[in-house]
Amino acid sequence: MAHILVVDDSATDQHVFRKVLERHGHQVTVASDGREGVGLAERLQPDLILMDVVMPVLNGFQATRELSRNESTRRIPVVMVTTKDGQSDMLWAKRQGARAYLVKPTREKQLVETIEQILQVH
Repeated sequence: MAHILVVDDSATDQHVFRKVLERHGHQVTVASDGREGVGLAERLQPDLILMDVVMPVLNGFQATRELSRNESTRRIPVVMVTTKDGQSDMLWAKRQGARAYLVKPTREKQLVETIEQILQVH
């Protein structure tokens, strides 16, 4: 189906997302921080990015802002998936270019439906 880049510093979350996404037919690549995620996005041009917020090196807000301002990656939709559940965090994510915002722990159905919805529009 789609190639999805998961950018998350939690090995557990990486594993869970990979398992769920592959079960739904997606190809998955994983990055452990925002800097690595931006580099992989530029090189691989995935169909969608799942982005955590709290990460070392470059946080998810910073990485999303870089992706949305980069001519080669601005078309790639970013879905924030994070434990940060504040309204201000959600608004800030959208201002950085995120298309959707999900709060961990995310239910599989909600995650898959959000991805499918964004990929249909994209």
